[in-house]
Amino acid sequence: MINVQVRGESGTVEARAKHGLAWGPELATLDPAEFPILGHLLPYADTVFNSRQVVTLLAEVPRLPPGVVTDALARELLDLGQTVLDGQHLYLWFLGD
Repeated sequence: MINVQVRGESGTVEARAKHGLAWGPELATLDPAEFPILGHLLPYADTVFNSRQVVTLLAEVPRLPPGVVTDALARELLDLGQTVLDGQHLYLWFLGD
């Protein structure tokens, strides 16, 4: 399970998703050319995105094929991404197992 958090520059957790991102074939086979943010996640590594990258992520979420994320997680990703954009020195973290 990949957990999602918004963290400040010092590592303080500012917000977190209630739902995790399950690693499965749908996510593992996303084309990185079509989904340059979510297509580069790894199941066992942490991945951090800055506000410029989050803009791209926000455009990817509505285009995801069925089964990649739940509707609840999609809403949370959009909300957490907006939190990053609305704040200062915030980052979106995907925390692998």
